[in-house]
Amino acid sequence: MTLLSLIGKKKDVKSGSLDRMVWRRLCHNPLSVASMVVIGFFAVVAILGYLITPDPTPFSNQQYLELATLKPGSKATFLCVGDTVPLRRNMIKGTPLPYTAIPIDSYERRGDSIYVQPVAGAPMAVAARGTTVKERTFVLGTDPYGRDVLSMIMIGSRVSLSVGFIAILIALLVGITLGALAAYHGGWVDNLIMWVINVVWSIPTVLLVIAITFALGKGFWQIFVAVGLTMWVDIARVVRGEVLSIKEKEYVEATRALGYSTFRTIFRHILPNIVGAVVVVAASNFASAILLEAGLSFLGIGVQPPMPSWGMMVKDYYGYLLLDSAYLPLLPGAAIMIIVLAFMLLANGLRDALDVKSGK
Repeated sequence: MTLLSLIGKKKDVKSGSLDRMVWRRLCHNPLSVASMVVIGFFAVVAILGYLITPDPTPFSNQQYLELATLKPGSKATFLCVGDTVPLRRNMIKGTPLPYTAIPIDSYERRGDSIYVQPVAGAPMAVAARGTTVKERTFVLGTDPYGRDVLSMIMIGSRVSLSVGFIAILIALLVGITLGALAAYHGGWVDNLIMWVINVVWSIPTVLLVIAITFALGKGFWQIFVAVGLTMWVDIARVVRGEVLSIKEKEYVEATRALGYSTFRTIFRHILPNIVGAVVVVAASNFASAILLEAGLSFLGIGVQPPMPSWGMMVKDYYGYLLLDSAYLPLLPGAAIMIIVLAFMLLANGLRDALDVKSGK
């Protein structure tokens, strides 16, 4: 058997690629299918963003103090003064309203004028030309500032999913690189990297994230780096263990004999065979990243107002749990619970689908 033929057979039964068999086994798991549907739904909502939110303004921060803490399903009537042509929505940044919307209790048209009774204020008359009366339903009610809760939850999904996605990319880059180098080279390189891993592992994750956040400052982009730099340890340990079991196989020895570089051997002939284990850990860590971001926002050191975040919404509204507006903190809390549970179930489904020894 030639060296090249050995390299050609590097895809053994532990290959982590999601081939047809793995995909079929994953789709036969009802919980995995349900979790993928939930994750896909939140991903679509996060991507479309302001194109589908009831409040298309930047950060969904349009406030109507007169309509504070409306119950879910409440309707309100608005007198819109100004240009009310259909908005050309900006999917990324949102679009300010080109008109002024005044909440009203009632109105009456009399010739060229409209006589209205605002929700707060004295009756007034405005010219009928250039004004429109619209009715709007607040599906999930409003918060204490009169903002649409549904819109804030929809835009808040962007923060949670983007933090999880970018943080996991950072963790994968650092964890895979360090774990693979430690296992492949061994010796002092392995000892040094394992010492760093053990030091980081010994620090409580939340405290480490808080320390990094204080060092980098508060903000949207800083939270990506802070979470990503604390989640690579799990990945590095898994990659190191998998590479240790693979690096002595025949096809890896063949790459050394042919004089391939360390980079090519690791990233083209070893890592493709441990993708399965890495994907499972990454899915689990995705859920942890969402929880970390929510926790930091709850503590006030995550994303900053007016950008909506599920954790910050829970913090701002938790006092309403004892009042008749308990839905305010419960709705974003339920969103966190659902998306985290979906990623955990997906991680379990991937683990079972990639377990070739189960025989199912």
